[in-house]
Amino acid sequence: MLKNTVIQDLFDPKKRTQIWVAPMAGVTDRPFRTLCKYFGAGHAVSEMMTADKTLRMTKKSLYRANFDGELAPISAQIAGSDPEQLAEAAHYQVANGAQIVDINMGCPAKKVCNKLAGSALLQDEDLVARILDTVVAAVDVPVTLKTRLGFLNGHENILKVAKRAEQAGIAALALHGRTREDMYLNTARYDLIKDVKQLINIPVIANGDIDSPEKAKFVLDYTGADAIMIGRAAQGRPWIFREIAHYLKTGQHLAAPDIAEVKQVLLGHLDELYQFYGEYSGCRIARKHIAWYTKGLRSSNEFRQNMYKVESTHEQAKVVETYFTQLLDQGHLMSDVQVEQVDLLAIS
Repeated sequence: MLKNTVIQDLFDPKKRTQIWVAPMAGVTDRPFRTLCKYFGAGHAVSEMMTADKTLRMTKKSLYRANFDGELAPISAQIAGSDPEQLAEAAHYQVANGAQIVDINMGCPAKKVCNKLAGSALLQDEDLVARILDTVVAAVDVPVTLKTRLGFLNGHENILKVAKRAEQAGIAALALHGRTREDMYLNTARYDLIKDVKQLINIPVIANGDIDSPEKAKFVLDYTGADAIMIGRAAQGRPWIFREIAHYLKTGQHLAAPDIAEVKQVLLGHLDELYQFYGEYSGCRIARKHIAWYTKGLRSSNEFRQNMYKVESTHEQAKVVETYFTQLLDQGHLMSDVQVEQVDLLAIS
């Protein structure tokens, strides 16, 4: 009964938007999830956490498992390939405060797939079934699944996996419209997401290439999905959730944030990162976020090259504030933003 209540509340449009934050390793930490929820995201899943308990007390794992003060429901994503190990990890995360456990069968990263975890699991449907059955039986909270269309193009097996997930008692299925072979290349495909939604009776969340209010509406209408997940499009643009929510409700576009608001949001985000990670890690983790926020702004490449050299949180925040103050003095508008490639290789 408790499981049903949590899921019913999660998909109740009167209580929350059906626009979710997709889990992204190295991005969707607690500060980022909190910020996205502030801008209207209805739900956010944690970063992927390994089921290997020998790595549970590493600094990175402890950060990822920190849900202190987070807006409910808390959803902890676990990754691995051993059913019993994943079940034990689910137990641990529930004891740690998770109200939902999410199983990762979608990550395409080589270091994850080489351990037969993430999307590599889609090659072994029997193992998928054992994992789903074992984890669902292990905990008294809803278990959800994040996955892809299949491992290889031309061998998409998501219809079998989705049906087996429903039979195992998975409470909801988030589906990225690519195979593992696609990685993040090519274009996300929505036909199979639509087929999955018609096949099963549990909620389906559509994910992949949803980067605008129009795209969000199209994907919802075309697939019939119960919710959508926004991933890379929210990097440096957390207000995308309010933009999509406004468009879905009114059919009208919300004005882009002005430079003053972007400055305020970024500085607030930096402050949360500094408090969460501390001086050394906070400064370095913040670099990629600053790069995303400033993408396309006037003289932003020169600014970033200088910003990457700063080694303290105090100086980093200072150079960010100075840069945005200069933009404001110059009367720069968000409508002036041009498409540019951000050199993320420079970010450590």
